[in-house]
Amino acid sequence: MALDVELSEIRDFLARHAPFDTLPPDVLGKLPRKLAIEYYRRGRSIITRGRDNHSLFILRSGAVDVRDDQDLLVDKGEPGDAFGAITLTLGNPSAFEVSTIEDSLFYVLPEGEFRALVAGNPDFAHFFDELRARRMGGAVARLQDSGSTQAMLKTSVRDLIRREPITIRVGVSVQEAARAMRDQGASSLLVVGDDHDELVGIVTDRDLRNRVLAEGRPGETPLREVMTERPITGDIGALAFEVLLEMVGRNIHHLPILDGSRPVGVITTTDLMRMVQASPIYLVGDVQKQQTAAGVAAVNARLSAVVESLVSQDATAEDIGRVVTAIGDAVERRLLVLAEQELGPAPVPYVWVTLGSRARLEQALAADQDHALILDNAATDADLDWFARLAEWVTAALVECGYPRCDGDVMATNPQWRMRLRDWKAAFTTWLTEPVPDAILRASIFFDMRPIHGDVGLHAKLANGILKQSPDARLFLAHLAKAATLNEPPLGFFKGFVLAKEGEHRDTLDIKRGGVGAVVELARVHALAVGSPALNTQARIAAAVAAGIINEDKGADLSDAFEYISYVRLRHQAAQVRAGHEVDNRVNPDQLSSFDKRHLREAFGIVRSAQSAMASRYPTNFM
Repeated sequence: MALDVELSEIRDFLARHAPFDTLPPDVLGKLPRKLAIEYYRRGRSIITRGRDNHSLFILRSGAVDVRDDQDLLVDKGEPGDAFGAITLTLGNPSAFEVSTIEDSLFYVLPEGEFRALVAGNPDFAHFFDELRARRMGGAVARLQDSGSTQAMLKTSVRDLIRREPITIRVGVSVQEAARAMRDQGASSLLVVGDDHDELVGIVTDRDLRNRVLAEGRPGETPLREVMTERPITGDIGALAFEVLLEMVGRNIHHLPILDGSRPVGVITTTDLMRMVQASPIYLVGDVQKQQTAAGVAAVNARLSAVVESLVSQDATAEDIGRVVTAIGDAVERRLLVLAEQELGPAPVPYVWVTLGSRARLEQALAADQDHALILDNAATDADLDWFARLAEWVTAALVECGYPRCDGDVMATNPQWRMRLRDWKAAFTTWLTEPVPDAILRASIFFDMRPIHGDVGLHAKLANGILKQSPDARLFLAHLAKAATLNEPPLGFFKGFVLAKEGEHRDTLDIKRGGVGAVVELARVHALAVGSPALNTQARIAAAVAAGIINEDKGADLSDAFEYISYVRLRHQAAQVRAGHEVDNRVNPDQLSSFDKRHLREAFGIVRSAQSAMASRYPTNFM
């Protein structure tokens, strides 16, 4: 009888704590007999870093600390918490140290019994997925070089999707949704319209728990009332790294993946965390934790080391550009949040947009600031003062973080680039329909625009209008084409490099202006001519090939040339970082190998050929 009472007390204790409260009554009732009871004095290691662990420890009384491989505290435990799930699911040895800070009593579940519970109970399994992601996200305080970084950079979202999306119509009840999740063994459902092709929302087991059960709602409650409408989504062609940054930065655990507008699957933090041991993702995590601009700046000082590391691992220029961009996005978003905390809430909706290389996911080192503000049309003249202060705060903080002000004053601090939506629409309409050469040259950067923070719908309304107008704006496109063809590669008549003759940059070539920049300008013209929403240069080249503007071979050549020139540029910058020199875009050919010189000349030649083809397509010599 005494044993039965003790087992009953254990069962009741477990039933009061997640995730054991999600277990069916019959499973929970049998669980206490499978547990051992162990007592540890204060200061004992329950799970030792670097050693294997084969048990789940459930804290009955006392307290524990969880520390990472640098002895940094990443979690604290109290009665009801469980430890050891990371090694049981991801494998040994343990990356964490779990030790008692008080005399403590544990219920201990063997590995085999834990795996059986995970296999048979999706809610139970999902709880440990989220717990593992949270602990791993806080575990690494500094960047570590690892083979997993390369894997993360090389893996696309397409490679991570293992099953077709589990969808449900928006008109069903929450009970029907719960049954579908149970039957499919899923932790989330994509909610689609009646045509089954339009994503309108997502519902997760957490939503059902928090928004239905905890609120006492009936099973007949319409799913529409508890789902998350218009969820953040990822693209099928994105890198796993980019998707993980998005999820960590926005604190979401399920990300619907789209192919165009069609839902094709869901990525969870569990899918991605399995790939991560150490990567630049943790730099972003550290950025998110900072409470001051100075703190953000201190973390972002590690960016150059990240680039140097990625170059040494032979990551592609495109991949490195995306990493640097993602880190820059995280810095800017965090500063905007800190600015709002200091200035108070915005008087009207707005969106902060980034421009140029970061908008194209191609940022390198030595990048300056390029940004703007799109304000809701309801903004009054009095409201504009708040946005002026926001722009000044963030711009000054970005300078502190290592991003200098734009020499051309293309920043939100300039009232000309801090406007209501209707004024932005008018500006773009003028550029497209009444082009003036000098104005077009200055405005071209605004056709590389991506939302960073705020009401992204404001940007969408502006971008959709641009894409509708740009294919028919022939004179505008001709002006852009002329500018693109005039930005010639630094290559002489006999394919010798054209070098600066004097000054501090003597005997060097500008690999950005006539190399990277020239391809960027060509690709922009092509994308706007076909109404493509692509911003990334490689994606714009692909869109031009798909539209028949460039044949497949020429497109592949131009794409390869852009990658090679960009990589030489990044390798040059990484070498400057190692040498402790100021980073720039000026390359001395004498420091290149004969292989690099030959291929760089060939790449410049491909760019020049593409410029000639564009000049033939647009009669720029008559302008």
